Amino acid sequence: MTERITTPFGFETTALEVVQGVDLSGRRAVVTGGASGIGVETVRALAAAGAEVTIAARNVEVGGRVAASLAEATGNEHIHVAPLDLADQESVKAFARDWDGPLHLLINNAGVMATPLTRTPEGWELQFATNHFGHFTLTLGLFGALRAEGARVVNVSSAAHLGSSVVFDDIHYERRAYDRWEAYGQSKTANILFGIEAGKRWGGEGVTMNALMPGGILTNLQRHITPEELDERRRLRGGGKPMPFKTPEQGAATTLVLAVSPLVEGRSGLYFEDCAEALPAVTGGTSGLAAHAHDPEAAAQLWKVSEDMLKIGEQA
Repeated sequence: MTERITTPFGFETTALEVVQGVDLSGRRAVVTGGASGIGVETVRALAAAGAEVTIAARNVEVGGRVAASLAEATGNEHIHVAPLDLADQESVKAFARDWDGPLHLLINNAGVMATPLTRTPEGWELQFATNHFGHFTLTLGLFGALRAEGARVVNVSSAAHLGSSVVFDDIHYERRAYDRWEAYGQSKTANILFGIEAGKRWGGEGVTMNALMPGGILTNLQRHITPEELDERRRLRGGGKPMPFKTPEQGAATTLVLAVSPLVEGRSGLYFEDCAEALPAVTGGTSGLAAHAHDPEAAAQLWKVSEDMLKIGEQA
């Protein structure tokens, strides 16, 4: 059995602390959702370490302001912005089609959480369409650029994955009652399963994919949640006491560990919390990796279902 990976970092570590002493000069990165929340701090840390970073954002005007601010703060002028709406497959395909040259780091960071029942024009439930389908199409579309250099893909998941497996016979809530937290949970489980199957398919290509739980952080991600509901969920996660929040700087730290640490070199299908590989979840627990999110058969099924629904063939 492979020994669990731990690092010198933990709950209070910031993204900038993770990259201290790391040189990413000559490396190119894409961060989806890089114009808000922990995405901003992810871009900041990558740029501070010398990487050329592209912020993939729905609102390029906001993204441009963030890029300018981070360029000034880090002294790195190689921060770019490109339009990307993960809920719009044509937007995703356009981003991948327009990418030119190698790509060393793809941070699948963007997402939506606990939205009211909303369907895309294809009839897909919005959270699954954005959080999984969007990143699935993006990653496969960029695979040629990733494979050219032997890259790392990092998926920002959540402890919410504990709340639901991927319900393959009704992913889009066409027959069952909609539960926005359950829907969010299954999309976050998909983020983890994606890396397990990617490891099998892409291991020989030098491209790795891992996932993480950033922690509880107050960002725009919670815009669909009332303060009362947020407090209730914090207490559920904290075993009756409010779960402590991380700052966005701390929330981005685990992403950076998976992006730059030599400890995960060549590894795929991992799930990290607080800068270390997560332990198996226990029944009724609020942390760790659920068995349903570490199921190779479910991972293979998710890949097949995703290809079928998105009408895309094997691209790797």
